[in-house]
Amino acid sequence: MKALVTVASGEVVQLLMTDELPEVGHYYYLESATEGTGAQNRTFHALTLEYWKSGQHSYNADSYKDFKNQIKKSIGAGFEGFIYVSMENGIPKILDAETIKDIPEYVKTDLDMKNLIRGKLKSWSCYTKKQRKTTIDNVINEMMQCGINTNKFQEILKGMNYGT
Repeated sequence: MKALVTVASGEVVQLLMTDELPEVGHYYYLESATEGTGAQNRTFHALTLEYWKSGQHSYNADSYKDFKNQIKKSIGAGFEGFIYVSMENGIPKILDAETIKDIPEYVKTDLDMKNLIRGKLKSWSCYTKKQRKTTIDNVINEMMQCGINTNKFQEILKGMNYGT
């Protein structure tokens, strides 16, 4: 069900229903359709868990948590920033950078310092709705390429009306 709030004043809210109508006497949770949704959250975690359990992936992960992080890094939104060490007057300082391009060239080319650059992985809760959709599509495509066709995977796709 999808609705657009057209009037909100005091305790009165007017909605324009763009899909099915809600049932009288039922409570509903409202969530913004412009940000990542609970449905996207449940879908991502169900897909990645099924992908992890299949063992048909090429990620070198020791745990499900590590696996999800590798998914977010390689086919998700990636890093939200970087942390690196810079030498200032012979004293090491830990600094932040928004992009890899913001890290000084001497840090990126010095073998010892280059090993001290770390990405800050973007949290799933900070993904936009579009980033979540793209990542979910990427996970589904990768699972299909790996030949995953479990009942649970088909159930998830059916629940999303994927491909219809």
